[in-house]
Amino acid sequence: MLTLATMRARWVSFLGSFVGLGLGVTILATTGVVLLSSGPETPERFAAAPVLVRGGEARPQAPPFDDGPPWSAERARRLADRLAAVPGVGRVVVDRSFYAQVVIGRRPVGDPRSDDPLGHGWSSAALAAHAPVAGRPPVADHEVVLDRRLGPRPGDTVTVLTASGPAPYTVSGLVDGPGIYLTDGRADRLAGGVRVLGLFAGAGATPDPAAVRAVVGAEGRVLTGSDRAELEPGHAAFTRWVGLQVLSAMAALAAFTTVFVVASTFALSVAGRRREFGLLRTIGATPKQVRRALFAEACAVAALAAGLGVVLGGVLSPTFAGVLVDLGFEPEGFTVEVGVLPLAGAFVLGMVVAMAGVWSASRRAARIAPLEALREADVDNRPMSRGRVVGGLLFVALGVVSAAVTATADPRALADFGLYPPMALIVGLTMLAPAVVPPVVRVLTWPLSRGAGAIGLLVREGMLTAVRRTAATAAPVLATVGLAVLITGMVATTAQSYEARRAASVRAERVIVPDDTPGLTDAAVAEVAGTPLTPTTVYGDKDAVVEAAGVVTDEFAAVGDRVEVRQGSFAELRGPTTMAVSESAAARLGWRHSGDARVTFRDGATETMRVVAVLADRSTPYDVLFPRGTVRFHDPSALTAAVFRTGADPAPAPLGGKEVSVAAYASSADAEEQRLVWIFTVLLVVVSVGYTAIAIANTLMMATADRLPDLRVLRLSGATVRQALCAIAAESAIVVTIGTALGAVVAVPSLLSLRSALSDLGGTSVPLVVPWTLVGGVIATCLTAALAASVGPAWMALRPNRHRIPAG
Repeated sequence: MLTLATMRARWVSFLGSFVGLGLGVTILATTGVVLLSSGPETPERFAAAPVLVRGGEARPQAPPFDDGPPWSAERARRLADRLAAVPGVGRVVVDRSFYAQVVIGRRPVGDPRSDDPLGHGWSSAALAAHAPVAGRPPVADHEVVLDRRLGPRPGDTVTVLTASGPAPYTVSGLVDGPGIYLTDGRADRLAGGVRVLGLFAGAGATPDPAAVRAVVGAEGRVLTGSDRAELEPGHAAFTRWVGLQVLSAMAALAAFTTVFVVASTFALSVAGRRREFGLLRTIGATPKQVRRALFAEACAVAALAAGLGVVLGGVLSPTFAGVLVDLGFEPEGFTVEVGVLPLAGAFVLGMVVAMAGVWSASRRAARIAPLEALREADVDNRPMSRGRVVGGLLFVALGVVSAAVTATADPRALADFGLYPPMALIVGLTMLAPAVVPPVVRVLTWPLSRGAGAIGLLVREGMLTAVRRTAATAAPVLATVGLAVLITGMVATTAQSYEARRAASVRAERVIVPDDTPGLTDAAVAEVAGTPLTPTTVYGDKDAVVEAAGVVTDEFAAVGDRVEVRQGSFAELRGPTTMAVSESAAARLGWRHSGDARVTFRDGATETMRVVAVLADRSTPYDVLFPRGTVRFHDPSALTAAVFRTGADPAPAPLGGKEVSVAAYASSADAEEQRLVWIFTVLLVVVSVGYTAIAIANTLMMATADRLPDLRVLRLSGATVRQALCAIAAESAIVVTIGTALGAVVAVPSLLSLRSALSDLGGTSVPLVVPWTLVGGVIATCLTAALAASVGPAWMALRPNRHRIPAG
């Protein structure tokens, strides 16, 4: 009964906890539903094969999502012959895949990926149960079977792009599904290695997975049932992984900030109810009973808020999943299944978070002595606990020491670890806000005590007297603005440094880049006078993934602004068994100049290569450089990423390509990855700002409710309603300004140090980029929440038709 009566009388005090908990449980429920629904699915093009055999080990659960080295065509054929002899196996399909796109209206159509190409041999159509819905399978090398949705009909002639270039094909048939199917013989010449074998049952029998595993041995992995989802394309796995990071970060941030909101709410409530708790102690309540009363209040608020949050989470999960797909954090076709487990888990976690938040406040309430009931003055004599002081000092010391260490460290260390010192300082200053804010208030409001009148003096003294209220408002602003400036500035400045480094590393007038294709074909490269860069992936010892590229040695050296050779000679990169490696790759893989290295290519062939040069990391964006002919020989489906032109005159765009400036090339190279990172950053900032607004509004609404008697006294002293509201507004605005200034003072110097380190690493000037529009929005949100939560309730209490103040 006491708990319900208290909640009815002091509902304003519990509003912030209710909103914060409700929002937190909604986020936890929504992310939980999406996380449990997110998982790999068997690709459609392998769904018809009951047993699949793939080469290599299981794909790692973190980038790079590479399937490892493929089998060579000959090795795959030998393995297929052995598997065909297994009892129950009626047919073995060797999957041959390669880059292909259909050209319609002079524009390539479709969206092929390097790890999920559209081109296949006709045998692979059986893996997806694709049979011709019109026409017949291809029997000659100039025939093709297409997806019927593309438009051409059997007998039509279409242009098909492959890595070698465009070629005319006759449409022999149509299938009801994606894919460009050529004869197996033609596919064998266009494809590199083989990654998948599909096994189909014979008449009256099914393949025994155990028998298949016995034949495969260490050469691959046998996949059946749901395990076939392991063949999910790498880009889809990467998308899900990015989504996992986003959802995990949002859930962790929601849980942490909910604890903060609940803790701050009950801490302020205990501070304002000292006389009430003193009276309870006076009439015989024990410290344990006082703590139990606070936990009961928190439990009641948490149960209502968590229940509402669970309902909202279940309702909003499908919409949220659609947003994630649109943003690129979940693969196309992703849907959610709303289950009991994530919703129940979110409810329980919300209750635990609420209990964790009220724990510290309940301990402080239990220590209130009966004599507190006799206090009349409401002055914060001890706004900080001993534990908070010690924790704050430790974080500040950690920030100062780590800042001193990184300041004298290698620029690479500063670029990698420069985020930690300012974060430690921000956390430390937030914890020490009751001690840090008052001196700042005295300095900034000193003019108010000299000639600003009674209202100005009232603002100054009110902020200095109510230290807890002032600090509780400034602290979340300090943390949010500081982290917003720091994190968004680091992301934007780092992205700018990559662009500046990439642009400065090229001496070219223009660049030919892909347009509606994943890369440029050999025919497109031949049409343009320039220096091509043809990426591929190779594998070192223990199947280590190595990003490589094929170059024309003399032309690359002429275009590259700084080909810094640490050892050897780049001019020796000419033979089919030569390669140049970056310093970091040489150190990681144990390669050395003039030494031999075993390298497995995309066609499954393993060759012994000689390291002719070790290059500085900033000389090349790849781990290894080969002669371009080596890449073309071992990777028939490799496409060229860019062709650098040194001529000033515009060149006609080849099929599947377009000409752009060097600056545009530099900014677009990692555009998709940077877009995802930026959206991730903005989402975290938005969640943080939302909770900060709740914390600020909750603090000031509670404070304003407790200050209503003071405001009435101010009115009795002759102040108008406007003057009283201006005093409250000025106080809120000054506190938000103080929090903003302290956050910026910590963040901006760290960003300047980061800019300097990135400039040293890249050898080029990097501008400091802070998205002030976003930061301004953060500050405006904090200020709006502060003014609305302080001026609004005060205006409602002081307006003429409400709470009339006696005239005398």
